[in-house]
Amino acid sequence: MNRPEDDAGPALFKVEIAPQGWQFDCAPDQTLLLAALEWGFRMPHSCRNGSCRACIARLLAGRIEHRIEWPGLSAEEKAEGWILPCVACPREPLRVEAPATVSLFDAP
Repeated sequence: MNRPEDDAGPALFKVEIAPQGWQFDCAPDQTLLLAALEWGFRMPHSCRNGSCRACIARLLAGRIEHRIEWPGLSAEEKAEGWILPCVACPREPLRVEAPATVSLFDAP
């Protein structure tokens, strides 16, 4: 027998971009970068595979899981909370410091 939550699809996690305060939803199987782009927030990016570091951001709250075992971050950077949104998927609600992010819907 299916539970009601089984039919609702995957859970979505709220992601807040600091310092702007913008928020968007992200599925646990979606990267933060792709979800942000879908919601109209452009984070700096290039390779989308965790090697160029263009998207580097700091995780202020919450927990992520990188899609690759060891993305282009040093052990020290990981310990300091740095993440690569192009290969990071949420595991709970997040607050991410990404000051270079822009809203595609804001007028210049």
